[in-house]
Amino acid sequence: MTPAPASPGNHTSGNAPGAGIYRDAWGIPHLRATSADQLARLQGLNAATDRSWQIELERWRSEGRTAEMLGADGVLWDRFSRQCRIDDTARRCFDTLDADTQRWCSSYVAGINEALDAGLRGGPEFEESGTAPALWNPWTPLGVFLVQHILFSTFPNKLFRAHVARTLGPDAVALFSIEAPVWSGSNAWAAHGSATASGAPLIAGDPHRLLELPGVYQQVHLACPDFDAVGFAFPGVPGLPHFGHTGHTAWAITNAMADYQDLFEEELRRSADGGIQARGPLGWESAVAGVETILVRGGASEDVEVVETARGPVIAGGPDGGALSLRVPARVEGRLGFDALLPLLRSRRVADVETALQQWVEPVNSVVAADTEGTVRHFLAGLVPQRNHDNRRVPVPAASAEHSWDGSYVELPRTGVDRFAVSANDREAGGGDPVGMEFAPRPPRPADPRTPGSP
Repeated sequence: MTPAPASPGNHTSGNAPGAGIYRDAWGIPHLRATSADQLARLQGLNAATDRSWQIELERWRSEGRTAEMLGADGVLWDRFSRQCRIDDTARRCFDTLDADTQRWCSSYVAGINEALDAGLRGGPEFEESGTAPALWNPWTPLGVFLVQHILFSTFPNKLFRAHVARTLGPDAVALFSIEAPVWSGSNAWAAHGSATASGAPLIAGDPHRLLELPGVYQQVHLACPDFDAVGFAFPGVPGLPHFGHTGHTAWAITNAMADYQDLFEEELRRSADGGIQARGPLGWESAVAGVETILVRGGASEDVEVVETARGPVIAGGPDGGALSLRVPARVEGRLGFDALLPLLRSRRVADVETALQQWVEPVNSVVAADTEGTVRHFLAGLVPQRNHDNRRVPVPAASAEHSWDGSYVELPRTGVDRFAVSANDREAGGGDPVGMEFAPRPPRPADPRTPGSP
């Protein structure tokens, strides 16, 4: 895991001795620092230099400001972002981070802002759009991560099923299930050392993310006295959340297809004092409400009413009817899972990976992990609320106590691997009915040479 030697012109020195960014022959950045915090600063500096337009666009999306920067085409997203309270959720989750993670995340943001101060955050996209990057807030990385995953789970499916039921009748909903043989998922594989030529375990991952340019991941090498890790980072987010190798441990993930987002049909009314009330299981209750203004480049600004009930933010409709609120674990718990990121980088055994990811919240991931001692594990990481199974199909009545969350979460499956593990968004790997509703078809399993008749 030693970085390639620096070539003239491809080394950016940090402030502390020994710190720097080196690029190998493929342009992959190798970052060295004298502490984890300084390494986070270098990772932020590198992400801001290499992916400046990408991370700033995601920042605008998280803050609901794309219309302000790019024009009226951004209003629809900005309204959704404001109503979902993405930036507010990011700030809440940042405030609850442990002190080490909060400082480390702030160091990453300091690196992004350092790149801005050094004039490294330009590019043709900014010139062509007539925009410019700006300083980041300490919580912006959490907002960027939320933007990448707010539509990653199941609430859009519930909207679609409700539409099908209204249009074609409830019996037609099953005809449109995504759990069909023609659908394929991303995958992660693990092979125990007993099944490999070297005798060492193998981990592989193939994330089927949307094809984008640039992609959602950035390959990077992170080295400091605390750890030496290589893997895929989310530009704008510190660490290696999904795919990494520390020299002692390795992990890879795929989507567990868990159902952890609920939609509630809200009945809202305006109170005499001008506030908004929502009908909950115990009757009428006060909702949090306010008005935010979306600035629109080249057009008139738009005011959006932002309402949050005891279930969650109202993402559609309002007091005039058709209101839907969205309930997600990150908003409920005030945690996103970033407390897992530093311990992941410091992991030396699979047990460390598993312990770190006990802090994970969303999205719910199916994880395969292995270490140099030969241990291989497959487990799910995240929070899936215990509640009525009807909540997984369509929006449910907010006033019905039987659809409320009780504050508990599903115990997610964990297992040792003594031969092979394959996770491909399928029902078996995803934990089945206790965890989700629709999965990808079950993938073929690797042939086991110990089995008579195997090829």
